Amino acid sequence: MIDTFALALGHGLLAVALMRLVLRDGLDVDPLLDDIKSETAGNRKAASALGRNEARRSRGEHGAKSDESAP
Repeated sequence: MIDTFALALGHGLLAVALMRLVLRDGLDVDPLLDDIKSETAGNRKAASALGRNEARRSRGEHGAKSDESAP
C-alpha cells in the first residue's frame, strides 16, 4: 500500500511540475526573436533598390542638398 502511495505521490508531483512549466506565459516568448525579425526586415529593405533609394532620400543625399546648391 505504501509503495503505491509513494509511486502515485511522486508521479503526481512530477505531473504538477510539468503542467506549471507548460502553462507559463514566458515559455513561447523569445526576446531575441524580435531583434532578429527587425534586423532581417532592415537587411531585406536595404538590399532592394527601392529601399536604398528611400534611405538616400531620407538622408538628403540627392534631394534637398542638390536643390540648395543650384543657382
